[in-house]
This record gives sequence, structure tokens and C-alpha cells, in this order.
Amino acid sequence: MDLHAWLSLLDAREYTIAREVIMRGVALVFVIAFASTWRQFPALLGERGLLPAPRYLARLEQRGIRGGPTLFRFSRTPYSDRLLRIMCAIGMLLGAACVLGLPQLGPAWTTIPVFLVMWGLYLSIHSVGQVFYGFGWESMLLECGAVVGFLGSDAVAPPLLILLFLRWMLLRLEFGAGMIKMRGDPAWRDLTAMDFHHLTQPMPGPLSRRAHLMPRWWHRLETLGSHVVQLGAIWLILLPQPLASIGASLVILTQLFLMLTGNFAWLNLLTILVAFSAISDPFLRWITGGPWPGWGLPHGPGEGSGASDGGVLASSPLWWHVLVLAVFAGLVALSGKPLKNLFSSHQLMNASFNRWHLVNAYGAFGSMTTRRHEVEIEGTLAEDPDAAGEEEWHPYLFPGKPGPLARRSRQFAPYHLRLDWLMWFLALRPGADPWFVALLTKLLEGDPQIRRLLRADPFDGTAPTGLRVRLFDYRYASRAERRASGDWWVRTDLGVIARQGRGDRRG
Repeated sequence: MDLHAWLSLLDAREYTIAREVIMRGVALVFVIAFASTWRQFPALLGERGLLPAPRYLARLEQRGIRGGPTLFRFSRTPYSDRLLRIMCAIGMLLGAACVLGLPQLGPAWTTIPVFLVMWGLYLSIHSVGQVFYGFGWESMLLECGAVVGFLGSDAVAPPLLILLFLRWMLLRLEFGAGMIKMRGDPAWRDLTAMDFHHLTQPMPGPLSRRAHLMPRWWHRLETLGSHVVQLGAIWLILLPQPLASIGASLVILTQLFLMLTGNFAWLNLLTILVAFSAISDPFLRWITGGPWPGWGLPHGPGEGSGASDGGVLASSPLWWHVLVLAVFAGLVALSGKPLKNLFSSHQLMNASFNRWHLVNAYGAFGSMTTRRHEVEIEGTLAEDPDAAGEEEWHPYLFPGKPGPLARRSRQFAPYHLRLDWLMWFLALRPGADPWFVALLTKLLEGDPQIRRLLRADPFDGTAPTGLRVRLFDYRYASRAERRASGDWWVRTDLGVIARQGRGDRRG
């Protein structure tokens, strides 16, 4: 076999549809992520935010800490809201161009700089995002952004090595999550975890209550199904077709179920997109009524599915293979620690092993909470807050939090409500987190930026004279309770845990 024939084995001709889905889908997630940042970052981390990025960068410099890579260090000022929005606008425009398929029409390399620029811009934002950007799906998006551009344009066949790396990423996502569950909480081992998940998850969706009220045998099947897919079926993606496509399809089905029953930002959508790296064109054609795909290796050097215009793709040029090999080799070199982490008794969840957020460790819900506690912030306009009656206190409402008992949970994912997520974490361990103390201060000032992140300000912009923080225990109303009251929720008051007035810093 000559060199040309050997190199043709690296062309995954039967994955042209998968490439389109992955590239356009990841680009869409970037658009959503930059849009979320445009709207929320200035209020949370901007010049006058809760945890100002300029102050954060200054602290790093004073302590001699390098921190994450960010373009803000090279700007005239350490950070500005104007520069942030310029970066978001560029990111959204590039992402929209990829969703429309414009870079894919050029030479093989044209997709690479587009995705690398989006990755670099979002990495710059993430590096100063502090606790508001400390979620596993942020690293997922960065890893995808750095790699997906190397799938190439329509001028070349999808490169097998990049698809294999994406499968390795999917294995880290799913098997890592499965092992975290088995190691982290006996509720996953005795199959009772899903008895609580739909109730206690950070941000329920419209179908979460119905899912929670399903019988116990159903919840046992949910938990068992999660283990079967994450610990067993996921390994099918490393086998020949159509087994790889079957394994990936099972992952996609479980992720769709999670999307329907909760709000996990773009976690589920990104996992679905990465899973397409194992789904071949013949398998997709079979789903739409074509013949059953034959057995084969995870690539198709012989009969190609053809380019997007129906023609057969020519063999990729030598320089393209050399570039892909170099990128793949670099990613393999970074895979040692993540591989060890998968099988470590001290497995890390949602961890990055390098500053560039490449080849990360993933996982979620290693421990399952059994009660749903909610922190509610109330304000008053009473001249003396300490003497205010109950009727003078009114709650600030958040878009993704339960709030009023009659309010049905909404669907927000794949959009990411960062403040709402941190309010859920706060309820697990109520305390004086710096961002929460700053939030109370901003509410006392009637800050317009923070008000725009709320669902409702009871005082319509007027600064309250005092605030109090209450803790509630929430549960879903049973079917009988909902018929009687019309309420979606039932709650128990656990008391006032903090008070604050103008010029007061009690907590």
C-alpha cells in the first residue's frame, strides 16, 4: 500500500453529515454563550459588577499570579465593558457565519481560524469570569471550540483523527459522569437518586414536576438507565459501525430526556453534538428509511458518502493530513492526566489540567441532595425596616427560580442564567459569599444593571430601605394539592437568615 492509500485511511468519508451537525451546532452554542455574556457579564463582573473583573485582574497582578490567558491583559485598561461587548459581537458574528455554513465553503483551513478566534475570545472572558464562569460546560465549550475547526471545510473529507478525539471527549463526559456518581453517593448505587433529582436539580423545567411525580419503579429505571448508558453503552462508540452509532444514539436519547426535564445550560446540547462524532451517514440514512448500514471500521476509505453536493470527496492533500496529525498528537499528549483521572479513586469532577482548557475532566451530580432549599431576598420601603409588618416585605423574583407557588417552571436552556444558578448553590450552604453580599448592596442601591437580570423588582427601581433573606423548603405539589389549590409548589418557611439596611452590613 503506497503513501496515498495509507493517508486515505485518515479520511472519514462517511461522516459528512456528522461534521455539519457538529460544526454548526457548536457555533450556535458559541452564539448563545456570547449573547449570555453580553447581557449578564457587565452586571455580574463588569466595571460596576458584583465581582469586578478589573479588581480581580489587579489582585492577580499584586500577588504575582499568572491566572488564565486573557486578551484583557493586553488592552489599554485591564478591562472595560466596551471591550467586552466588542469581543462578544465578534464572537456572535463568527458563530452566526458558521451556523450559515459560510466558512465551510472555503478551502480546508478556513474553518480553523474562525473557531480558534471564538475559542480565544471566550477563553479571555472565562479567565476573568471567576465563580460565575465556574461551570463544567464552560470548559466543554472551550475544548470543542479549540478542536472542531480542524474538522475542515467541505473541500476535504472529515478527518478521522479529529472524530476519534471527539469520541474520546464523549467518553470522558459520559464515563466520567458515571464513575463520579458511583463513587460519590450511595443513592446512585441503590438506584434511589432519581427519586430526588427532578425536585432538587438547580433549575427545573416545565416537565420536571411531572417527571418527579412518576412512580418509584420509573425512577429506578431512570437511574439504572443512566448507569447502563454512562458505564456500559458508551464504550460502543469505540467499536466498528453500526455499533458506534448505536452507542452514540443511546447517549443522545438520554441527553434529550435531560433537556426535556431540566435546565442545564448548554451541557446536554453540547454532549449531543459531540456524540454525532460516532454517528455515520449510512446510519442516519437508515433512520430516515434507507437500508441497514453494513459492518465496518469507524471510517470509510472505500465508498464515500460524498460531499454535501452529492459528489465523491477527493482524497485530502498531504499538508492537511500533516496538520491534523500534529494537532491530534498534541491532544494525545495532553490526555494522560484526564485518562488517569477517570480511573482514580480521587476522581476530579469538571477539572482542567492546563490553562487552555483542553482535554478536561467532566462529571455532574456526584452527590444527590434530597431537599430543595431556596433563598429568597425580600425588600421593604418602610421607614423603619425593623418595625415593618409582614405585608410590607416583598420578594425579588429570579427568572429561573421557583418563586411564587403557582408559577410553573420555565424552559431556559441552552441559555445560561448565571445568577440564578449561583442562588441554587447558595441555598446548599447559606453564608456571606462575596458575590451575595455585593448583590444585597446593589439591590439596596436600586442598581439598574442587576434589576435587568431579575424577573421582577417589587419596587420598580426604587431603592428599598431594608432587605431580609429568608430560607424556604420547596417541594412539588402533589396531584391532589394542585387540583385543590392550583399551585405548582408547596413550601415551608425555615426563617429569616439575614437582614440588611442602608448603610448596614449585618448578615
